[in-house]
Amino acid sequence: MKKIEAIIKPYSLDKVREALSKVGITGLTIYEVRGHGRQKGHTELYRGAEYTVDFVPKLKLETVVPSDMEDKVVEAIITAANTGKIGDGKIFVSDMTKVVRIRTGERDEAAV
Repeated sequence: MKKIEAIIKPYSLDKVREALSKVGITGLTIYEVRGHGRQKGHTELYRGAEYTVDFVPKLKLETVVPSDMEDKVVEAIITAANTGKIGDGKIFVSDMTKVVRIRTGERDEAAV
């Protein structure tokens, strides 16, 4: 099993969710996060005053999938979230050693 985490721009969420649904992903957790990478924030104007936004609003998506679905899920996220501009985000994939569904006690692949 693999845990896939993706940091994306907020307006990409609907496209990404739709793409994941098409490849069969039903479970997804979304967090509102802030951060910066190479773009290092930006400046904005508010009531005539310029100020710097050091941490840009992003969304973090998490899902756990069977190992054989890893490539499909990663490609779906890339295709849906890619604008070709800096700040599109990143995807992190890690191994999951155990998953347990609390309600039924199902474990591992059955719990996903």
